Amino acid sequence: MLRGILTVGGWTLISRLLGFARDMLIAALIGTGPIADAFFVALKLPNLFRRLFGEGAFNAAFIPAFSGLLHTEGSGAARQFAEEAFALMAFWLGIMTILGEIFMPEFMVVLAPGFAEDPNKFALAVSLSRITFPYLVLICLAALVSGILNGLEKFTAASASYVLFNIISIACMIWMTPYVPTVGHALSWGVTISGVAQLGLLMIAVRRGGMRLTIPRPRMTPQMRILMRRMAPGLVGAGVTQLNLTVDVIIASLLPPGTVSVLYFADRVQQLPLGVIGTAVGTALLPLLSRQVRAGEATSAIGTLNRAIEYGLFLTLPAALALMVCAYPIMLVLFGRGAFGLQSVLFSSQSLAAYALGLPAFVLVKVLAPAFFARGDTSMPVKIGVGCVTLNLILNLAFMVPLAHVGPALATSVAAICNVGGLAFVLRQRGHFAPDRQLRRRCTGMIGASIAMALVLWGLRILLFQAPPHGWMRMASLGGLVGAGMLTYVVAASLLGAYDFRDIGRMMSRRRLRGGGGSAISSPPTTET
Repeated sequence: MLRGILTVGGWTLISRLLGFARDMLIAALIGTGPIADAFFVALKLPNLFRRLFGEGAFNAAFIPAFSGLLHTEGSGAARQFAEEAFALMAFWLGIMTILGEIFMPEFMVVLAPGFAEDPNKFALAVSLSRITFPYLVLICLAALVSGILNGLEKFTAASASYVLFNIISIACMIWMTPYVPTVGHALSWGVTISGVAQLGLLMIAVRRGGMRLTIPRPRMTPQMRILMRRMAPGLVGAGVTQLNLTVDVIIASLLPPGTVSVLYFADRVQQLPLGVIGTAVGTALLPLLSRQVRAGEATSAIGTLNRAIEYGLFLTLPAALALMVCAYPIMLVLFGRGAFGLQSVLFSSQSLAAYALGLPAFVLVKVLAPAFFARGDTSMPVKIGVGCVTLNLILNLAFMVPLAHVGPALATSVAAICNVGGLAFVLRQRGHFAPDRQLRRRCTGMIGASIAMALVLWGLRILLFQAPPHGWMRMASLGGLVGAGMLTYVVAASLLGAYDFRDIGRMMSRRRLRGGGGSAISSPPTTET
């Protein structure tokens, strides 16, 4: 599992860093103005449907079924299952894309009603959304092919494909802008072009992985009916979740101009640790848990979940406190230039601190949910999620006026914390999760080390950013904060027993001795109980 986490996490880190480069360009060129707001809404629309039909509910039902067929009936049965799913998804998403293109103005009235007060901004959002909407079908099919590769325990291509999105977006922003009406148009074309590139790369990778896909006529076969039934609870839950995200956008569009952009830039920063850690752990965890559950290895499955929580929290806890303490310096250094003024820096840093509060919970949701999915239970996470989403909606409305741009971020964090509590409680009641002594001891050490790091960062931030530095000194000062925080955490974590770094060396040595391959992702080592 650790090797899979490192592979996915490494490529995700590269993608996130390139994403920062892209966002820094966006911030410098268009700041938090009307073009930025219109583009971020245009990007949000296909992403809402992608999360509904692609990565979330679909992968939760598809990967365990595909992995099970692969290991019980062989590659032929697994390939046929994947081909039928590809054909069915392409058919329905194609219809949805056509309808979206036709009725985009009506979608925009619902998604961003506040834009209607400015006809030019509304028209721009409709135009950009029509350009980006084909990304929906492309990225959902790419998510399916990624699920095949993950089921084959080939994580590299699936993780690396997301790098293309940022590379192509940057290239379009630089070279296409002179030939289109606005930077937003160049960025929107970059989104759709990147979808074509991602799907193409993944199709090549799955063919090289030994599974040549041929796309049949879409049919509702018995296997597809089973897949749809397993997806149904996830679709309901994802639909409620996406409704909540839609409400966030609606509320942001009704707040002062630029709020949509402020929330976007804050979310992008907290997505770095969330994507690198949470996505990596969740992606590597699901196939392994699915195999252990099918093999009846209940003790190994519980141990795997404990180690996944441990891996996730080791970096997430310090990242959350660091983002809360250093939110202003981070936003200042990353985006505080050009059209992104000091007020935008202040507002986005406040939203970032609110998002960071829930960062460990965001990651643990991605760790705990696979424990249900691996057992074929996609309904319980939905039931818990519905309650948390209801809470999120209530908090969004309650925070809208008094907290403005901080409200949606804080509401999301509080709901995520409640979601994790609910998932952990049910798993423990069912006997599928029991924190072992090693996890409890190391979590205590992680908390202590994170607090020590936060205190050091607090003092250094006052020293270095009391009078905001300029030019290259900004980057040097932030680099000093990052270096001091990392050093403090590593030393404190070692002293407090938060982690034994020799464990990683021993685990990686075992994988080298095994020569890589599928056996590299194995059961976790024996741990204290």
